[in-house]
Amino acid sequence: MRTQVGIVGAGPAGLLLSHLLALRGIESVLIEIRSREYCEARQRAGVLEDGSVRLLRAAGLADRLNRQGIEHGGIYLQFAGERHHIDFRELTGGRTVTVYAQTEVVKDIIARRLADAGPEAIKFEVTGTEVADLDTQQPKLRYTSKDGTRHEVTCDAIAGCDGFHGISRPAIPPAVQAVTERDYPYAWLGILADVPPSTDELIYAHHPRGFALHSLRGPTISRLYLQVGSDEDIRDWPDQRIWDELSERFALPGWELKQGPVLDKSITPMRSFVSSPMRYGRLFLAGDAAHIVPPTGAKGLNLALADVAYLAPALADLARGQPELADQYSGTCLSRVWRSTHFSWWMTTMLHRTPGADDMERQLQLSQLRYVVSSQAAATSLAENYTGYPPLPATILTL
Repeated sequence: MRTQVGIVGAGPAGLLLSHLLALRGIESVLIEIRSREYCEARQRAGVLEDGSVRLLRAAGLADRLNRQGIEHGGIYLQFAGERHHIDFRELTGGRTVTVYAQTEVVKDIIARRLADAGPEAIKFEVTGTEVADLDTQQPKLRYTSKDGTRHEVTCDAIAGCDGFHGISRPAIPPAVQAVTERDYPYAWLGILADVPPSTDELIYAHHPRGFALHSLRGPTISRLYLQVGSDEDIRDWPDQRIWDELSERFALPGWELKQGPVLDKSITPMRSFVSSPMRYGRLFLAGDAAHIVPPTGAKGLNLALADVAYLAPALADLARGQPELADQYSGTCLSRVWRSTHFSWWMTTMLHRTPGADDMERQLQLSQLRYVVSSQAAATSLAENYTGYPPLPATILTL
């Protein structure tokens, strides 16, 4: 077989890339080791930056997003028994974020790809995935399809969109790869609850017992998180214990946290990770295959979408013999990645209780929080980073 671009991984990055390439008349083969049902059920991020929303609209993928997405003009910061609003619209000249779950983005793009290109547009449940000949102009993508047939696809380029644990990044020789990472001494316990949200916008709460976040997934579904130890076992957290802890950390006079059935719960470790460069020969990394950020700044999904917004025109030009954008891809994306990595680290360390922290560190965190809510300059910095910095350029959004 032969195609122009081989894509490994049917998460948001791989799916959007295949669609953006198709809009540019570029053929691709998209493979995924999981089933369609698994991909469409994974609970992940839920906040889209202003630029991500504009990108999905420009790509013709926003029908449900426009109907069901919940636009937020700010967030709440809660600490020392008080809740403060950070107004994104006022601070950034009208920019907002939209709550629309990653699972829904994935469903939307899968449905569109299958409608546009038929049932073979995405090859689910493959095994034995390999990439080879990456330092040549004809890299190979190998896999075994669900029916047991072994395939080798010759490509002009391969996009590794297969996440942190995928096969793409390890295919890069260690001698040409620089990895920078940090593990945090805490994790998030997240729940999806069948209960209307208790807030109109996200609440980020700094509390002596640990961080808490109140998000939402729609008018009847809430998404909430607790800071827990990195070695916690989910079996030690029955539903009522979770609700009791959330109620304690969000407590304010005159405000009540609504409780309801827990539909899903899990514990997620916290890490910052960047692998550079994001290109080796004809292999291009995108999304979690190249970088991981702690979820506090709502950046992971948005970084993945931004990566492929730049990668699609670069690969389209490369397939036509024009390598300039492909040569710039890694540097362009890493600039945004490091900005988002810093912002995510800053939000995380400002809001979480550090195990073993002394009173000096606790007072420094409170001082930083007071500064953010009392200084227009500090609040603007948070708002422009949270809504997406730097903004995606108009040239990227013109498809």
